[in-house]
Amino acid sequence: MSDTSRLPVSGLLALAMTGFIAIMTETLPAGLLPQISSGLGVSASMTGQMVTLYALGSLVAAIPLTVATRGWRRRRALLASVLGFLLFNTLTTFSTDYSLTLVARFFAGASAGLAWGLIAGYARRMVEPALQGKAMTLAMIGTPLALSLGVPLGTWFGSLVGWRTAFGLMSAMTLLLTVWILLKVPDFPGESRQKQRSLYQVWQLPGVRSVLWVIFTWITAHNILYTYIVPFLARSGLAGQVDKMLLLFGLSAMLGIGLTGWLVDRWLRRTVLSSLVLFALTCLAFGGLGASASVLYLGIFVWGLTFGGAATLLQTASADAAGDSADIAQSMIVVAWNLAIAGGGIAGGVLLKTQGVSSFPWVMLLLLVLSLAIVLRAKSNGFTPGSRMAESTEKADC
Repeated sequence: MSDTSRLPVSGLLALAMTGFIAIMTETLPAGLLPQISSGLGVSASMTGQMVTLYALGSLVAAIPLTVATRGWRRRRALLASVLGFLLFNTLTTFSTDYSLTLVARFFAGASAGLAWGLIAGYARRMVEPALQGKAMTLAMIGTPLALSLGVPLGTWFGSLVGWRTAFGLMSAMTLLLTVWILLKVPDFPGESRQKQRSLYQVWQLPGVRSVLWVIFTWITAHNILYTYIVPFLARSGLAGQVDKMLLLFGLSAMLGIGLTGWLVDRWLRRTVLSSLVLFALTCLAFGGLGASASVLYLGIFVWGLTFGGAATLLQTASADAAGDSADIAQSMIVVAWNLAIAGGGIAGGVLLKTQGVSSFPWVMLLLLVLSLAIVLRAKSNGFTPGSRMAESTEKADC
């Protein structure tokens, strides 16, 4: 048995590495679009569907695969998702057929859907209730690292040695991760049949739907701006500083994760409300003073700070609400999150074409007000006040 009274850093970092590889696998084609397009002999727009098929795989497979594997021992399920990355990234590395590459990308996305359904619940089981928030923070750190550092480094590396070698490197990293998991990640039994709830029963649990609606509104607001950050900055003559802005966003998101790890177990509700309020105030500043470079830099810093801990906060709230069915609830989060990404992209595109970028902050503000209203209403379930440590301990003793 593992010692759950302290953070098993190595095991949690293995989970973080799983998330890092999932994000890198998803986003790598976007940074290497011209090289992949030339290598496969297809247009850039068709090459872009490699990202679409990955996202579709995650969206479609997250819930079914999590449900299908919930009786498996946890390490076996985690290794199944990681070996999926190994197999399908290797297939992408050597494939010369566009259709086969798309199939590989879909199933790589399905592997990610399973991984995202497992990581949060796995991290919680590795520690006692008082450390669950910190454990999830550490387990989720791979995502901002991949977005802020891994993606530009992967693009740079791929441009030097070729896109196939970049995907081959992902396979090699996954092989090392497999060994790491076997050595450092403790195993746990799956969910017993007696405790297994149906998908509908999990959906009906008090608090679960509130968390999902907050995810959808909050992340849609985020992605309206994040997807179309270039045209938004262009109106202020800062399109050439997108790389600096995104780096600032990534660094502030890392800081946000650190702060969340310190706050989540004692003040989850207050931290969620504070994050939403600060993001809403940032939207107000962007709407009223968005032409100012200093306002944009400060706003992007605050935006990143509030977004960095969002995944930890929302996954912790969901897992607390779902109890023994946390993995199923997490798979619902994968679906809600991906729908929000798609929704933000679609809404931002429509707004860009019909109203212009000046409309972004006001639509985002409306979505954040809806998020705040849901959190304020979900005081009894989902986003409860006070320390979650005492509540989690009570549930564990029941």
